[in-house]
Amino acid sequence: MAGLAIGIADAAPMGFKGSFMAMGDLGPNWKEGWVNYALTSQDAIGAGALYMRSDDGTKSRTLVEANYTRLLKRWNQPDAQANVWFFGGLGEVRGNDFSGSRLALAPGIQVDYETTRIYLSATVRLYRAEHLNHDFASTRVGFSFYEVDYDEMQPWLIVEARRMRGLSDKTEITPMVRLIHNRYFVELGINNSRQARANFMHIF
Repeated sequence: MAGLAIGIADAAPMGFKGSFMAMGDLGPNWKEGWVNYALTSQDAIGAGALYMRSDDGTKSRTLVEANYTRLLKRWNQPDAQANVWFFGGLGEVRGNDFSGSRLALAPGIQVDYETTRIYLSATVRLYRAEHLNHDFASTRVGFSFYEVDYDEMQPWLIVEARRMRGLSDKTEITPMVRLIHNRYFVELGINNSRQARANFMHIF
């Protein structure tokens, strides 16, 4: 059960009641960072920033948003857990191919399932503004190499496939090594365009 506790910390987009969570996703065409505060065991509010760039580097977008996260449903089993999450974002987006800023909405859903050894998730977010549609979808599949005690670091192999409308015509596939320890994880990998990826999460 200790291993499952570590896994739960990495799957959830928010921490326990009264905690802060910081997350980041860093790559050449996608840079994202945000922090939120868990008001309850099901609700969190926060803020984030996202930089998106087209495959050829000619177009870019910068989004700054306030966001709300809600745990819609959770199923607990002795050695597994499944969740459905809602995201709601509101902010402004700027681009290098238009002037000024535009009001942006970013609702989304995440569904995930995990055991002490397996992790599956699917996420969809709709990044919408006037004359802009950059809807995003991703799936993740992963497994841990072995179970560990709660206070030990656990290595995982995660493979992510993601795609964004309007800026890319490619499906990005990235195998990553994930190291989880108690309240944080780090991920390092190289995608199918030979670009480095680095992700992190920390609950404090």
